[in-house]
Amino acid sequence: QVQLVESGGGLVQAGGSLRLACAASGRIFSSNAMGWYRRAAGRQRELVATITSGGTTNYADSVKGRFIVSRDNAKKTVYLQMNSLKPEDTAVYYCNTLNVATYYPWGQGTQVTVSS
Repeated sequence: QVQLVESGGGLVQAGGSLRLACAASGRIFSSNAMGWYRRAAGRQRELVATITSGGTTNYADSVKGRFIVSRDNAKKTVYLQMNSLKPEDTAVYYCNTLNVATYYPWGQGTQVTVSS
């Protein structure tokens, strides 16, 4: 059974930075592309960043130029460096694969709160 554990969230002022981590345990395949998602209160889950097994990245327009996704396959960990944070980045952040057919069980997420 795969388990995803997100960490690194917190309360930060606008313009600040946070680094999130998503650690996986269990039988996880390093060949899977992974994504960082977020869900703000009252809104649907949004995919904000993706990274392939080879390190190719892609970003939602709302975070492009501010967020950086990376991964360490040996550590089974995916990271999200978030810079120049804005109040609209406030959400619970999760990681998972990109295809609903291959989703691992969702973790508890990590809360990011950006104050203005």
